Amino acid sequence: MQTIAPLWLWATFGGIVLVSLFIDFVVLRKQGSHDIGVKEALNWSLVWIGLSFLFNGLFWWAVKDATGSTEIANTRSLEFLTGYLIEKSLAVDNIFVFLLIFTYFAVPTHFQKRVLMIGIIGAIVLRTIMILVGGWLLAEFHWILYVFGAFLILTGVKMWWAAGKEPDLNDNPALKLLRKLLPVSKNYDGENFWTMENGKKIATPLMMVICLIALTDVIFAVDSIPAIFAITSDPFIVLTSNVFAILGLRAMYFLLAAVANKFHLLNYGLAVILVFIGAKMCLIDVYKIPVLFSLGVVVGILALTMLLSVRTAPAESKG
Repeated sequence: MQTIAPLWLWATFGGIVLVSLFIDFVVLRKQGSHDIGVKEALNWSLVWIGLSFLFNGLFWWAVKDATGSTEIANTRSLEFLTGYLIEKSLAVDNIFVFLLIFTYFAVPTHFQKRVLMIGIIGAIVLRTIMILVGGWLLAEFHWILYVFGAFLILTGVKMWWAAGKEPDLNDNPALKLLRKLLPVSKNYDGENFWTMENGKKIATPLMMVICLIALTDVIFAVDSIPAIFAITSDPFIVLTSNVFAILGLRAMYFLLAAVANKFHLLNYGLAVILVFIGAKMCLIDVYKIPVLFSLGVVVGILALTMLLSVRTAPAESKG
């Protein structure tokens, strides 16, 4: 696995992630559990998006300095931006599932912040491992590109047919398995994941939520990581675009949770994006679709589905 990023940029990226997590776990934790309003979520979302664009600017400068080529720097920074937007857009679907889980378990809103903070740590660790393994597989076995591409196309088709349908957690196999493995209390015990009941240490519903959030993120990573590898083979770009999108996931959740019903058509757009990226991956040896065109397609589909969502009422409210 080869990367164009210099060693100092890897170190800078690691430092930014550590500082960001420090802010989340130490500084914001001092606020205690509290409801996060739309204004606070919007402000933090803008902070994370701004940080991502600043890093992309630094990445552009590092590539330009290392190669002496503005063209290469432009291409690599566009690859980062496209990967970031793909991960951000797919994270929207992820967030809707998080919302379903929180609603199903009736998680108080002031407890949700901690769950998402821990979920972000798990997502970064798991996705780093998956990206390194995926990058090695692609470097060693080129034909896996076609497997990933076909998988993304099938996932996109499945997402299209499932769009608009209410998922049912009662039939979720992961939840059924967790309930068999973990005895769970009926009530919450503050923000604790474990509690004592009849002299025995058992899990609280919050532990079930954490486990489901982690499993959900792994499932979505199986879609998003191959999609970004279709844009670039550089593991640095795949990892950094993925992680920067994840760092803003908590703020993005609270922002979208307040307006989830306004983007009821978004899943159709995400399905089309997955099919497009899958087709791009399958055609890579026949015709390599330019990065700028891919970026335009992703942005265009997202903009169109969001505009149509705002202009049309959800199906359940028509009548």
